[in-house]
Amino acid sequence: MRLLIVEDEKRLARSLAAGLTAEGYAVDVVHDGLEGLHRASEGAYDLLVLDIMLPGMNGYRVCGALRAAGNDVPILMLTAKDGEYDEAEGLDTGADDYLTKPFSYVVLVARVKALLRRRGRTALPVLTVGALTVDQGARTVRRADEDVPLTTKEFAVLEQLALRAGEVVSKSEILEHVWDFAYEGDPNIVEVYVSALRRKLGAATIQTVRGAGYRMVPGV
Repeated sequence: MRLLIVEDEKRLARSLAAGLTAEGYAVDVVHDGLEGLHRASEGAYDLLVLDIMLPGMNGYRVCGALRAAGNDVPILMLTAKDGEYDEAEGLDTGADDYLTKPFSYVVLVARVKALLRRRGRTALPVLTVGALTVDQGARTVRRADEDVPLTTKEFAVLEQLALRAGEVVSKSEILEHVWDFAYEGDPNIVEVYVSALRRKLGAATIQTVRGAGYRMVPGV
């Protein structure tokens, strides 16, 4: 799953990005409201962490513009302000949740997961591909009624393949959704995780389509 953080406090933004990446999410970060609106409008994000006090355009206006355009991405608003009026204003513009600084990182992660689960319930989060069941909400995998333990990144790679089972998913698409748009490491990291998944799920589960990417095979 891919998240966007719009936060002008760069140190906080880096910290949040590092923590959420460790949770298995692909995370992009911008520090300006206008850039955040552009990125959220153009990118396929599963959740937006949005500060209110931003240069360029404040979080209220970013949120309002996204909702006016029909964008229903879950939005968790962050602010150093406190008070019922601020919370009401944030929620009135279409935000799904609200967190006041300073906040516990553990609480933020819990709120993020809750929002993703809530959205997942309306988007049929349990995927079935042959003998595999991939529960996006619980982030668990079962094969023939047995649990298959996966790391967070293994699950994220499998999720992208399962969402498009039977189709070819390119290496760059997996990198974009499981890592982030600015990933500059070795793209062959995808092959490492696909190999790990084959060992755990069976070699025939994921096919390599030479020069194009990978295909998860239904019915295997």
